[in-house]
Amino acid sequence: MNIDWHSAVLTRSTVVDKNYKNTQNVRRFMMGECGPRFRFDREFIAWIRNDLPKNLGDVVDEWKRRHSF
Repeated sequence: MNIDWHSAVLTRSTVVDKNYKNTQNVRRFMMGECGPRFRFDREFIAWIRNDLPKNLGDVVDEWKRRHSF
């Protein structure tokens, strides 16, 4: 089943599939989970799309790991 990344209700358990898109909907979800400092960058987007199985919870955790001070 394909996810509509523009309008689906996203949760930490939402599977990142081969049709993943960096949409405003995803950005809102990530900002809600990671805070207002959340930003996409090329390296992070490449990690999201690296074809390894993951869900949005994994994506949140990885962003926090990379940006913990």
